[in-house]
Order: sequence, then C-alpha cells, then structure tokens
Amino acid sequence: MAYNKKHVKIDLWPEKEEKEKKYSKNREALKLTVPTFLLFCSICLIFLILLSPFTSPPQTTSFAASSPPRTCEQNFTVYVYDLPKEFNTNLLQNCRHLNIYTDMCPHVANNGLGQPLHPGGGDSETWFATHQFIAEMIFHARVKNHPCRTWEPNNADIFYVPFYGGLYASSVFREQNLTKRDELAVGLVDYMSGQRWWGRSNSRDHFLAFGRTAWDFMRSSDEASTDFGANILMQVPLVRNMSVLTVERQPWDGDNQFGIPYPSYFHPYTSAEMLTWQDKMRRVERPHLFSFVGGPRKGLEKAAIRDELIRQCADSSRCELLKCESGGSRCHDPMTVLGVMARSRFCLQAPGDSFTRRSTFDAMLAGCIPVFFSPHTMYTQYMWYLPDDKRSYSVFMDEKNSTLIEQELSRISESDVVQMREAVIAMIPKMTYAHPNATNYNLPDAVDVALEALAMQAKAKVVYSL
Repeated sequence: MAYNKKHVKIDLWPEKEEKEKKYSKNREALKLTVPTFLLFCSICLIFLILLSPFTSPPQTTSFAASSPPRTCEQNFTVYVYDLPKEFNTNLLQNCRHLNIYTDMCPHVANNGLGQPLHPGGGDSETWFATHQFIAEMIFHARVKNHPCRTWEPNNADIFYVPFYGGLYASSVFREQNLTKRDELAVGLVDYMSGQRWWGRSNSRDHFLAFGRTAWDFMRSSDEASTDFGANILMQVPLVRNMSVLTVERQPWDGDNQFGIPYPSYFHPYTSAEMLTWQDKMRRVERPHLFSFVGGPRKGLEKAAIRDELIRQCADSSRCELLKCESGGSRCHDPMTVLGVMARSRFCLQAPGDSFTRRSTFDAMLAGCIPVFFSPHTMYTQYMWYLPDDKRSYSVFMDEKNSTLIEQELSRISESDVVQMREAVIAMIPKMTYAHPNATNYNLPDAVDVALEALAMQAKAKVVYSL
C-alpha cells in the first residue's frame, strides 16, 4: 500500500529479521578440534551441576515454536459433537461452489482464517485475508482447542453443534426447490433429535454458531419467489429452544439469537501481539476527522443514507473517502481499508445489505470510533461484547434527520475523543478471534466471551430430564 507524505504508514507487522547476516568470517580461526570441543562441553556440564543448587528456576518462560497448553480459568465445560462430516468438513470439498458470488477455496484455508497477508511468516502468522462470512469455521477450530472443552458429555454445561450452516446456506441460495434447499438443515435436526444429550434439557443447553445473518435461516414462506434464498432452520421448533450465534440477529424475533463479531483480519497467537497492536493504535497519528469506506446501495432507504454519507465525505476536506464500486479492488485489500480507518478519528458505519457490517469491526480494530445511523448496526446485536454506556465508545446519529456530520463530530472535545478511542481500543481483544492454535494467549477473545455467556445462561435456565 503506497502512502504519500500526508499519510501515516501503519506497520502492521514487525519487520522480519534478515535470515542471514553477512559477516566476514575466518573459518580457520573458529575451527575446533573434536577433543577440544568435548573438553569444553565437559567443563560446562560440571559447572552447571555445581551451580544448580544455588540457582532458582526462572520466573518467566520464553515461548518459541510451542507453548504449554492453556488452562481452563472459567467455571464451565463445553462438549463438541462429532457430527457426521456431511454437516461440516465434507462441505469444504465443494469449496468453489459454497458461495454463489465467490470462490471460497482460498477463504476456507487455515481453519477459515483464509490466506496469510504476510506470506513467509511461518508459525507466527497473525494477519489473514479472512472472509466476512466465515466465523463458523473459526469458531469451530477455536472450540476444538479450547481449554474448557470436555470429552465427557455428562460433565458438560453447554453443547456445541458444529454445523457449517452458513456455508451450506450460501451454496443453495438460488435453489428453487425448497425441499432440496432445506435438506441438510432438516437432516441436522433429525440427527440431533436422536442424541441422548439433546433430550437432557430439550436442547436448551445446545448451541449453533453461524457466520451469516439470522435472516438466512428464517424463511417464513413456502414460496421460493418471496425470499432471497433463506432456509427454515431457525424456524424449526426444536432449534428455537437452542441458542444460535450469528453475526447478525433478528432484532424483533430473535430471543434465542445472539450476535457474535464478524471476523476481521487479525488473529494473534500471543497476548503480547495483541497488546503491541493496541499500543500501536493508541500512538498512531490520525490526520482525518472522519472517513467512510463503502459504496452506494440499491433500494430507497439504503441508497438514501449511503448516498448522503458519500456526498458529505467527498465534500469535506476533513474526511477520507474510500468509495467501493463494482470492479474496484481497493476495498477488498485489507491493508488499504485498515489504513484509511487508522488515519481517522471517527468511522461512519451505515447499514449495508443488512443492518450490520464487517466494517464496524475493522474500524474498531484500527482504533477508530464508530458512528452509527441505526441502533441495529451494533447496539441491539452484540450485547455480550459492549459496555453499558454506548456513548462511551461510539456516536449515534439518527439517519432520519438532516445532519451535518462534520459539524456534529467537530463538537466533540479532544478529551472526549481520547477517552472514546481508549474505550474502543480496550474492546479489541474480545472483538477478535484469536488464532485457533494460540496457546500463550490469556486475553478473552470473541469465542471465550460467547462460551462464558452461554454457560451462564444455560445454568440459569436448564432443568435436566435425565
């Protein structure tokens, strides 16, 4: 990504050390004979044996290629069903057709993290071109390695059903035969209803996690022409007893639905990587008051707010606009998107094709204070993840009012901006999906937050029938 002098370059990764340093060497002077080498090793061994009683173990541990496993510090256990492969991993064999718009093969790689953005980083890859609708795969990988996982269902507080329902739903959006469109979803319910532990609490301690919006599973009509490709999974009575995690819940009829973050591009291995990133976002220069990353939309309401934001941003010398139009590639470049947001104090978050946007989580990762125009873009969606006071980390502007955005944002004092930005940066860890293989990572991530909330909820409402 190129930056001119007015832009601040964000180094997203530490520069790699040179694999080979060039020194002038005199190999003859350094050559050791075998006897001399053995004598040297013997002396070192004797010295260590004599010294060991007087030394104490080190207080810190340096983790290199591997680290000790995480320990369960939460008061719950989660059981992961080993479903027939047709409900999850077998779907990946047809990855080219999992989405009617996109070849998903690059995106399902690395447990759903996608392709590395910094190839050659080896085991320490933390930045990936992660697809916005892939959370179910990452969630599955994280729970499989979770320290609170149990292999004994009798001991479990909550039960995870790892159905890749979002990937399946997007693969059959254009299927006009509704029986075929619903086939795998109905098959899952049939399979689960025969499981002993499903009946223990009438499925109230079971949950699903999807990387798509709830609307994709809530078809209410039997006429294929009246919907946009949804199936009926979340309308099935037994599923309505379960908890369903989605990147967007239905605000009015989603009592068993709970919002989880869209995945962004950062998936740290260690707590140190997260803390380093947070500190970088505190120190980065932000020359722009606000920015907007997005494009126009069709439809009266969507078009109105999007067109107005694009117009106001383009007309302001204090706004950076990254306009996303058909055929453009810059909006699909993660580092370009994050660069715009990291140079801005406020990031405008208009509703997209639905209420929510992955862009909201990109902005918060970049330490940019989100500006919302609908309460359903954030406030009614992700309650497990948000502070009680929405004004502490965001700005709300009613889209129905004619608002001069620059004027409204300029009224916010510098001290308030600093406090709001700090609140946003403090939220980054729990909005982030840590790397599935992370071990030296002790900050609650998006999956940890969801599991703990589900366990508390299950313990409060479950009455066992076995």
